[in-house]
Amino acid sequence: MERLQKVMAHAGVASRRKSEEIIAAGRVKVNGEVVTEMGTKVDPQQDTIEVDGEEIEKEQKVYLKLYKPTGYVTTVKDPQGRNTVLDLINGVDKRIYPAGRLDLDSSGLLILTNDGDLTHKITHPSHELDKEYEVVVNGQLNNQEIKQFKEGIDLQEGRTAPAEINKVNEDSKNTTYKVIIHEGMNRQIRRMFDVLGYKVVSLIRVRIGNITLGHLKPGEHKSLSREEVQDLLRLLQ
Repeated sequence: MERLQKVMAHAGVASRRKSEEIIAAGRVKVNGEVVTEMGTKVDPQQDTIEVDGEEIEKEQKVYLKLYKPTGYVTTVKDPQGRNTVLDLINGVDKRIYPAGRLDLDSSGLLILTNDGDLTHKITHPSHELDKEYEVVVNGQLNNQEIKQFKEGIDLQEGRTAPAEINKVNEDSKNTTYKVIIHEGMNRQIRRMFDVLGYKVVSLIRVRIGNITLGHLKPGEHKSLSREEVQDLLRLLQ
């Protein structure tokens, strides 16, 4: 469910503020009933919304997965003029936004959508949705440090939830780990390793719930299938 003025703005009726004025003037009906309250929430796919007697087009949901390269910010717009992940999206005429984030120096899987409810569920830690990363660090954690990682590490916001960590491979300088968390603190994994005295060389998110990078290459995106979306929603129930 979304606020009526937000749905109207997304449908191109007017700006959000102007839509509020239109609602207050009694010019909007939801399922045949005049609505004047700003807090009214509607289902943009199910409810019939009319403005001055004309029905607005029901919003079609869009679900994409993107392989974000490093050097792109996970925002819709950037005041510093840097490249955003939306600069990589073509062939989509709907307004979409990232469901979650990856920092500038990180790469990997992002889900982009216009489904506000799904975005909230993906990003809220209460749903405990697994996010899997391939992380290369300088050096190799000892058994005590692995234990700390798995039990939770104290950051400024508090102690992290227990994480999964497994060594994938190593060379003379670096070690690659598979890390699974379900929180989303800012730069969380980098800061967890930093507390233990290790620097992250590279970080790639490879999975969110049931959604994986698959065969995507950096900068590529692909629509999620109906089955993928349904399976993701089931995980978030």
